Amino acid sequence: MQLEAPDEILTILSRDARTSPEKIAKMLGRTVEQVTAAIAEFERLGVIKHYKTIIDWEKTGVEKVIAFIDVKVHPAREVGFDKVAERIYRFPEVQSLWLVSGGYDLRVAVEGANIREVGRFVAEKLAPIEGVMATETHFLLRKYKEDQVVFVDNEEDTRLVVTP
Repeated sequence: MQLEAPDEILTILSRDARTSPEKIAKMLGRTVEQVTAAIAEFERLGVIKHYKTIIDWEKTGVEKVIAFIDVKVHPAREVGFDKVAERIYRFPEVQSLWLVSGGYDLRVAVEGANIREVGRFVAEKLAPIEGVMATETHFLLRKYKEDQVVFVDNEEDTRLVVTP
């Protein structure tokens, strides 16, 4: 099953994973069968890894602390950063992990109930890993936008217009 522009389907789904195959087919001028087959193939090949709901936890009253931890790593011979990365991404606290350029090698996104919990993760789980040379932790203070979703409510400006 080959589509001329499969990235169009992927782009639509990346913006809203709930978009139905019927709607995608209509948007792209394809048949529902073509779109359904393409999505199934993307899932089978691992192109589509997961479907996700983005939640504004602040509005639920649930307290969560999100931190980004930059990690300096001494790469292992023949496997580079992969072995250390594998040990890190297996921790349940780790939400995301990236190899990055700059002064640090890995960036880890973690979630905890409070700052102490994140601190314990760094001190007791992350820092002791063989090959980890240094860490720098940054706490998320406010979320404005995530995965193309804006978190700032658009409040109407209720001020009176002043005209000369």
